[in-house]
Amino acid sequence: MRWPVPAAVASLIPPVLVKLGPLDAGQVADLRPFLDRVPEPRARRGRWYSLTAILLVCACAAVSGTRSVDEIAEWAARASDTVLTAVGVRRHPLRWRRAPSRATIGRVLATVDGDALDQAVGAYLTARNTAGTASGKRQVIAVDGTLRRGAARLSACRRHLLSAVTHHRALTLAQAEVGTKTNETAHFRPLLEPLDLDGSLVTFDALHSVQGHVTWLVETKNAHYIAMIKRNQPTAYRQLAAPPRPDIAVQHTASSTGHGRRESRSIKTCSIADDLGKIAFPHGHLALCVHRRRRQTGGRESRETVHAVTSLDAHQATPAELAAAVRGHWAVEALHHVRDVTYAEDAPTLHTGTAPRAMATFRNLAIGLLKTLGAVNIAKTTRAIRDQPARALPLLGTTNKTLRKLDQALSTAGVITRHDRPEIANST
Repeated sequence: MRWPVPAAVASLIPPVLVKLGPLDAGQVADLRPFLDRVPEPRARRGRWYSLTAILLVCACAAVSGTRSVDEIAEWAARASDTVLTAVGVRRHPLRWRRAPSRATIGRVLATVDGDALDQAVGAYLTARNTAGTASGKRQVIAVDGTLRRGAARLSACRRHLLSAVTHHRALTLAQAEVGTKTNETAHFRPLLEPLDLDGSLVTFDALHSVQGHVTWLVETKNAHYIAMIKRNQPTAYRQLAAPPRPDIAVQHTASSTGHGRRESRSIKTCSIADDLGKIAFPHGHLALCVHRRRRQTGGRESRETVHAVTSLDAHQATPAELAAAVRGHWAVEALHHVRDVTYAEDAPTLHTGTAPRAMATFRNLAIGLLKTLGAVNIAKTTRAIRDQPARALPLLGTTNKTLRKLDQALSTAGVITRHDRPEIANST
């Protein structure tokens, strides 16, 4: 008699999470000390959950792909006692635990200090970026702003954010909210002031291409810059477009195909005369001319020429590196696209206090965190993490070893159920 052969047991971890690689407890920074810096906005009376615990719940939920406060509350309600203990949720004296409600989470997000929260998350991502940056490779940061299109339809709820994002991994190192009646230019220097820009390259568009910013970056922050120049600055544009471009040979070309189009790019560089550097752009050494050709599938070809100036010398960066930096400036737009598509940021459900800004901060945290771990498809990765709440904890610095210690301690006290143990095993 032939007995059926049992099928092999499939791995409990989705393949998309296996690609993230093993998490070393010594290399994954804990988010909790950074969130401890955020000041408490609530009164002491009637406060049961700590601010750090609620912010950690929001961070874990953001890594799981939640889009609203309701989904954050649902994630917390789905989490086991072990997970809630790991994030710091206090147990009730009668030995039952209830996760923070939707109203509690909403009140905290609406009253939290947005600047302090951005600084805490930015410092955390900066630490992760410093640990993962290859030695000898220049850091490139893009500065650009965005206006939530969904909130733009409601003048009272406009959310205009200015961000400093790395080109390589789309990490948001700093973020500031721009008032509805102020200009992004006034927030450029305060945004970059806390960052260590020594030797870094900062890219920005024509809006921020002013002499004061350029001088401050080079002389005070010891950084380099690439400033985009457009026709809204006629003098600078005329100076950069004046050299005989046809006489300069193309120094680098690149092409790519994707998203229903084919695009080719070429770059020309030439040295800037001393008198031009003193008049238009302090410390400007190279003028860049980037020519783009783009053809949509079945459509006509479009052409565009972009002029820029940089403080880098010809021996400090090759034409290929300069072309990559100019193209990489759109890393900010790529980040906003993920926030719009994966997290539905263009369909806002929050309009009270600092809640919209806080949600954007946690989305930046989740996207940057997953990018540092090697995630390619953010939407697919967040869906895999959403199935088991415990999977989000190791990504934020709470390792499986910590969870096992908590499990053993609670088991000894007789206050943990067997339902929690498979969840811990599945996150291994």
